[in-house]
Amino acid sequence: MRVVIQRCKHAEVSVGGEVVGRIGEGLMVLVGVTHEDDEKDVKYIADKVAGLRIFEDEEGKMNFSVLDVGGAVLSVSQFTLYGDTRKGKRPNFMAAAKPDAAKALYEAFNQELTAKGLTVETGIFGAMMDVSLTNWGPVTIIIDSRAS
Repeated sequence: MRVVIQRCKHAEVSVGGEVVGRIGEGLMVLVGVTHEDDEKDVKYIADKVAGLRIFEDEEGKMNFSVLDVGGAVLSVSQFTLYGDTRKGKRPNFMAAAKPDAAKALYEAFNQELTAKGLTVETGIFGAMMDVSLTNWGPVTIIIDSRAS
C-alpha cells in the first residue's frame, strides 16, 4: 500500500462538478493499493497517517499529528500511484490491485482512520475526480508499507 500525504489548509474533491468530500486543516491522502496488500498493510499505513508528526508546535517544530491538532483527512483512491514508468513513455499500471480488492482495502483504510477518531472525507472510488488543495508548507510525505 502506498500513500502520498500532503499537509493542507483545506482540500476538496468533486465528481461531475459536485463536491463529494471537503476538509479544512488536515491531511490530503492519495491511496494506492497493490496486489499483495492485506489488512496488515492497511493497519500499518493507517497508524502512520494518524500518528505522523508533521504539524508544528509553538516553537515551529513538527511535533504534532493530525489527531493532536484536531485535523481531518481527505482520502482519495489513486491507482496511478503504482504506475511504472521504467519502460517507454506510457505508465504501466500492472502493479495496481484489481478494483474489487483495491476498493475493499481502501474502505478498510478509511474505517481504520475513523476508528482512531479522525474525521475522514473521501472521493468516489473509481470515478474521474477533480482534487484541489492548498498544500501547507509545502509538506508532502510518501509512505509505502512494502518499502525496505
